[in-house]
This record gives sequence, structure tokens and C-alpha cells, in this order.
Amino acid sequence: MARKKASIDFEQSLADLQTLVERLENGELSLEDSLAAFEQGISLTRDCQSALAQAEQKVQVLLERDGELAAEPFDADQAE
Repeated sequence: MARKKASIDFEQSLADLQTLVERLENGELSLEDSLAAFEQGISLTRDCQSALAQAEQKVQVLLERDGELAAEPFDADQAE
């Protein structure tokens, strides 16, 4: 259950970040609101980077064989 929650948090953070970027690109925010949105965006970016790093570590553990790490590049095109 914790794995699903982390995935939802990542997806929600990414969606929130996209919304913030769109609001900033519209140019309709005041300077103060733009700075607040930028600050929130930095926080969301760090959260997403942390979640991705944790996922990468889990993948590396799963790929570990005979005490050695068998790192294999992920090819998104082949995954589909």
C-alpha cells in the first residue's frame, strides 16, 4: 500500500508542478504570486527528484545478482 501512495504522491506532485509552470508561463501572476509559485515549484521538483532517486535505488536492488549489481539501462521504448 505504501508503494501505491508514493506513486500517487509522485504523480500528484508532477501534475501540480505542471500546473504551476502553466500559470507562470501565462504571465498573469503578480511578482509576489510568481515568486511564491516558483518557490512551490522548486519544492515539488525536489520531491519528484527524491521519489525518482528512491525508485532507481529499488530497481538497482532488484537487479542485484550474486552480490554484484547488474545495472541495466531502462529503455522506455522497449517497455511498451
